[in-house]
Amino acid sequence: MEKKKLFTLGIEEEFQIIDPETRELRSHIQQILEDGKSTLSENARAEMHQSVVEMGTGICGNIQAARDEVTELRTNLTRLAIKNNLEIGASGTHPFSHWHDQKITEHPRYKEIVTDMQQVARANLIFGLHVHIGVDNRETAIHIMNAARYFLPHIFALSTNSPFWLGRNTGFKSYRSKVFDRFPRTGIPDHFGSVAEYDNYINLLVKTNCIDNAKKVWWDIRVHPFYDTLEFRICDIPMRIDETIALAALCQAVVAKLYKLLKQNLGFRLYRRLLISENKWRAARYGISGKLIDFGKQEEVDYSILAQELIEFVDDVVDELDSRKEINYINNIMEMGTGADRQLKIWEESGDLKKVVDYIIKETKLGLNI
Repeated sequence: MEKKKLFTLGIEEEFQIIDPETRELRSHIQQILEDGKSTLSENARAEMHQSVVEMGTGICGNIQAARDEVTELRTNLTRLAIKNNLEIGASGTHPFSHWHDQKITEHPRYKEIVTDMQQVARANLIFGLHVHIGVDNRETAIHIMNAARYFLPHIFALSTNSPFWLGRNTGFKSYRSKVFDRFPRTGIPDHFGSVAEYDNYINLLVKTNCIDNAKKVWWDIRVHPFYDTLEFRICDIPMRIDETIALAALCQAVVAKLYKLLKQNLGFRLYRRLLISENKWRAARYGISGKLIDFGKQEEVDYSILAQELIEFVDDVVDELDSRKEINYINNIMEMGTGADRQLKIWEESGDLKKVVDYIIKETKLGLNI
């Protein structure tokens, strides 16, 4: 299997900035960025809301390098937060803080988005995980994206970590995804027959003033407009480093497997976006405790069975990627539950959403060098 420029990883995590006394979100990103110039360097970025901080790795050659960098970034960010009498939390939504209490970051791009989308943008107080996988040819990337769409709900279900919104149990394992659905150009993308067809679509949107560039296409998976990567954008941010790394390893393995099939002239069956979206709905609602549809068999199947089938599907590329340990952690997630399952357990035991926030903070620190 070719390795040059292929299957490298880049990981972006969006964290909550939390007041340790009230457990509410704090609009404090500018102070953290100012104090963190030496330790966070270019890895920290402000997002639209000032209570969000995004940490992004560089280009990582393998999953072990990605783990090391994610661990270092989380460690430095947490230390900096504690120095500022704050805490860092990893959850797709905050259990009870309200979006209208959060300040918007002063930046022309965010001002433009708020002007364009109004309350939909202001209410978009959510926290995700984005995983970039290196693919050095855009035509190849388009074809892999077409096939990888099928696996998005399966990957997403493992990440679900946002059961609460504005102080309520939403009944969803990922309410973050429902909040983001309000944005245009989100969700499962259509099938594109070629990179030329994709470029024509983007050029039409630019020409008609829908977007100014392809970064405003926020699909669950996209060929990145500036990097030679396929970007998986569907996941909630998980609480634990081990969960983030397992999900990144799974995204990498899926891309590597589909690449291998493509080079062997073996196609993977493509399904309509409308069908894949049915599975995404189920993943958002039930996480790993429900059923997804096997469209080949045309029947519902327990997610636990599908998770094992996915692990088996990528098995022949895992050792080449040296990620078997990370892929095996998916079994741990299946046993202990996703972040949403664990948040709900704390809430059911205590009835106190502040204790849920405390749990999120504690889990976010697992494995850190502090």
